[in-house]
Amino acid sequence: MTKPLSGQPAGPVPAAPESSTSWRFGRLLSAPHRLGFMAGALMLALSALWWAAVLALRQFAPGLAWAVPPSLGHGLLMALGFTPFFIVGFLFTAGPRWLGQPEVAARNLLVPVLALLAGWMLVLPGLTLAAGLAAAGMALVALGWAALCLHFSRLLLTSRATDRLHASLVALAAWVGVLAMALAAAALLRGDTTLLRAATQLALWGFVAPVFAAVSHRMIPFFSASALPFLDAWRPTWLLWTLMAVLWLEAAFALAELWWWPLPAALRWAQVAFEAPAAALLLWLALRWGLVQSLRIRLLAMLHGGFVWLGLALALAALSHALMAATGGAMSLGLAPLHAMTMGYLGATLFAMATRVSAGHSGRPLAADNPAWALYWVLQTAVLLRVVAAVWPAASTVLTWAALLAWAMAVVGWALRYGSWFGRPRADGRPG
Repeated sequence: MTKPLSGQPAGPVPAAPESSTSWRFGRLLSAPHRLGFMAGALMLALSALWWAAVLALRQFAPGLAWAVPPSLGHGLLMALGFTPFFIVGFLFTAGPRWLGQPEVAARNLLVPVLALLAGWMLVLPGLTLAAGLAAAGMALVALGWAALCLHFSRLLLTSRATDRLHASLVALAAWVGVLAMALAAAALLRGDTTLLRAATQLALWGFVAPVFAAVSHRMIPFFSASALPFLDAWRPTWLLWTLMAVLWLEAAFALAELWWWPLPAALRWAQVAFEAPAAALLLWLALRWGLVQSLRIRLLAMLHGGFVWLGLALALAALSHALMAATGGAMSLGLAPLHAMTMGYLGATLFAMATRVSAGHSGRPLAADNPAWALYWVLQTAVLLRVVAAVWPAASTVLTWAALLAWAMAVVGWALRYGSWFGRPRADGRPG
């Protein structure tokens, strides 16, 4: 006879009435991660499907006029369309614990989250039909995000916790996100493609990547040491500042390229001079944090696998910029470094972290089961295909479509599976 788990009744548990386990919108207000992740899952799936539709239209209806160039809309959507929602779900779940503050009620986040969603529901058709509509949507997105930043900043400013560094860096990056969103709204209104590119680069390197890097620095060694006690939670402060400095330098170079193209060879070599050692440091750090040891635990391996892409992205960037410096811009790796960063590091890390939080806060085992593991590897396949497509022009179209289909399968599959959890009660019957 199987021994019951501690705290569970010895006999069979009566099945809950169907009405108590059905999906309900009101349950999204039970916890911040439910609300943020549900909205993020919706936008993640919509973003993949929207880009698939755009690529299909560009191939089969090449004469179609676009209010905003599709590539610019794609960059804006992938940088800002879904990541803020997942950041909300994570920050207002973990942030109060970091700061020694009371839990935040999801109901207090509902209006700004709905503003973000409503804004994107205007941006998506506006990118195709009317740039002014997209501008209005981005303005609404910026207002909603500013309200959420203000809420988190109040938690930070009233905290008495001794360690507020990670939360402070996240808050700073989040306010940079407000600036990026406002610039994007202005660029869409004015039809200024250079400013729109600048807003997207600022969003990526000044907002999203620093938030993910700060969370990685705090959580990866902590999770690793918790699951594998023989590892230490090594995360010196100098390492965090190094990560931030590398990302801020990438932001500066990305913005400089928009108004000063091509960059002089001397500046390109200067870029290589910090990217190459940064890549080596990050790949070494992945090993130092327990990459090899993590492979025995799927959920931990997912998180480490995402972090490896940050080192690979910088290595690819260093190689690409060295080629550009040596050939006067005639040769490069194209978009390979960018997709290694966005789909690889940001995408896989988001996937792993959201899966972990969703499982742990739904009363289920803190583990990656077979469906989660399979979806993760479909996503990793998408990243690899997209990176190869960027450096193999002869097969670029086929590989890009294959990457898109794999990405869509992974993210839509994730949204359907975990979205079905967010509106249902916890599996263990506890509140939250």
